[in-house]
Amino acid sequence: MAADPAEPTEDEVEAALAALSAPDRFRAAEQRVARFVPELQHILGQALSEGGWFDEAHEAQLRKVAGVAEEEERLVALRTLLAEETRLGMLVGVAVGWELGRELERADDP
Repeated sequence: MAADPAEPTEDEVEAALAALSAPDRFRAAEQRVARFVPELQHILGQALSEGGWFDEAHEAQLRKVAGVAEEEERLVALRTLLAEETRLGMLVGVAVGWELGRELERADDP
């Protein structure tokens, strides 16, 4: 099956990710995005909510962490929960960014 010409190849994604690791490149991207933070936060929150990421399961995890009696265990559980939620937010944020890029490309097509 041939690759969809609209979809980047794995090599193209890897090259783009490598290019993003340059500090100046990230700063420029951060400056471009900064103007749209409120809208992007809203879209990210909506995507997380609609995906069921912050529903009863999330509340159950919060209660579980809050109920750990031993302080050190509670801190480990809290750090783990925060790390997992951060990773999840980043992954959904990347998906939102990817789709934003696709929308902008479509807008550029005649």
